[in-house]
Amino acid sequence: MDRYSVLMADDEEEILEIILRKLNWEELGFEIAGSAKNGVEALELAEELQPDVVMTDIKMPYMDGLTLAHRVKEINPKVKIIIFSGFDDFEYAKEAIKLEAEEYLLKPVNSEELEKVFKRIKTGLDRELDEKRNVDKLKNYYMESLPIMQESIYTALLQGQLKDKRREELFKNYQIEFSGDDYLAALIHLSSKERPEGIEPSLLLVSVRRLAGEELQGKWNVKLVNWFGDIAMIVCLNEEDDVREFTDACDRFCRSVKKVTGAVVTVGIGDRVESPEELSDSFRGADSAVSYRMMYGSGRAINIAEIDPSERSSLPSVEDGMREVFHRIKTSGKKELKESVKNLVEEIIGIKTSIQQYRIFVMEMIAGIYRFGSSNNLNMEDIFGKGADAYSEALSIGTPQQLVDWLCGISVKMQEKVANERVSSTKSFVERAKDYVRDNYSNKDLTIEMVCSYLAVSSAYFSTVFKKETGKTFGNYLTEVRMKKAVDMLVNENEKTYVIAEKTGYSDPNYFSYVFKKQFGMSPSKYKAGAK
Repeated sequence: MDRYSVLMADDEEEILEIILRKLNWEELGFEIAGSAKNGVEALELAEELQPDVVMTDIKMPYMDGLTLAHRVKEINPKVKIIIFSGFDDFEYAKEAIKLEAEEYLLKPVNSEELEKVFKRIKTGLDRELDEKRNVDKLKNYYMESLPIMQESIYTALLQGQLKDKRREELFKNYQIEFSGDDYLAALIHLSSKERPEGIEPSLLLVSVRRLAGEELQGKWNVKLVNWFGDIAMIVCLNEEDDVREFTDACDRFCRSVKKVTGAVVTVGIGDRVESPEELSDSFRGADSAVSYRMMYGSGRAINIAEIDPSERSSLPSVEDGMREVFHRIKTSGKKELKESVKNLVEEIIGIKTSIQQYRIFVMEMIAGIYRFGSSNNLNMEDIFGKGADAYSEALSIGTPQQLVDWLCGISVKMQEKVANERVSSTKSFVERAKDYVRDNYSNKDLTIEMVCSYLAVSSAYFSTVFKKETGKTFGNYLTEVRMKKAVDMLVNENEKTYVIAEKTGYSDPNYFSYVFKKQFGMSPSKYKAGAK
């Protein structure tokens, strides 16, 4: 039986305990995911836990229950809200109705009434979940999906096979609305290893595609295409921040898929391009971005422009095997890289290649290496050696195994240099964020979105990189910076608490004192007294 999660919020701990004891939650099909004593804590937990139901008191410190309900609905419009209060006030009830709250209850909460409310909510949640999981409905949806010809047109676009005149004619004939200032391609990759049991891959694909339609097509002009066991997307863009916002939307979509189906999906996002003809370039970037899940983690959105800007330039003009080597340099370990090098050489040697053809291959290979090095800011003297003639050296190699060993050595050196360059770039990125926080910590409206806008990256990418480099979430880091400054003003500048609160970005002195006590285990006044 499916159990749904409940988040409780009330500043009176006794009330929380009473409500928790009133019902047999497991028997009703629910579990208590967490509880909070104020609205701010409850909102943080709601963002982290993604509960199915939020039960909140109206009157709480720092953020009241109605504001909390508004904010939670913004994060997850499908969440069920139960509001309870000791205020028998019609205005509160009217506001609860606007929020589409499931119930507005007056304290003390009657256990029988509360049980009926949760049974009704359970019935509704079961119905919603059944609609998403019902295999027969998935089959029907699969049969009723976009006409085959529409998908073939989208596929041709992603493969770079449609020119302007022909494209416009096909769009008109098949009633395809396809307009925007710019475009991008994305790829939803379904993990073959982390897949729920009891559902066929084809039906799982349909389920994920349906969720993509529900969560992404509502706001974005998105075309969905089945793509060899994955799902490709074509997106029409208009605003400057669309790519960043779309990346974050895809990141939320990945978490939603995990929750609803149990499947793990990664979304790769290609570069923004100016015309549909360039979508094939964008799609190559999206496909490459998916491969970076080995470094940045699966189950999230990865934007190629954020993690590897050099991918936006054309790939070196070499054989597909060399492309694979370059890709392995960026995304894989030494073992996989050496395997790709070995396969490349064996493929070339395995063909009946003339001496002239072999020399052409070696020259193209070296040229490709130099182009790759240039696009990734590598000093090629560090790779080949100062004053070395790479062409002569490669052409003088006597056996296939010697060529494999030589090319492996060169490739591993480039892999190490690229990794060092990426680490340096990431640290610089994080330091810029830290500098921004140190310059703006006093702004009470400072948010992660403001920092991401300053850095021109999505919050999904920023959060992953920041925590990886610092070991802290952005919120925790911001609090630490503010608290460190607060201590300095408290001890060395002898400022009043309300003044310190304002100067460190807290509009509510009471909430400042609450955070301070949570951080240091004592109130600001006690801390100040102990420091004397």
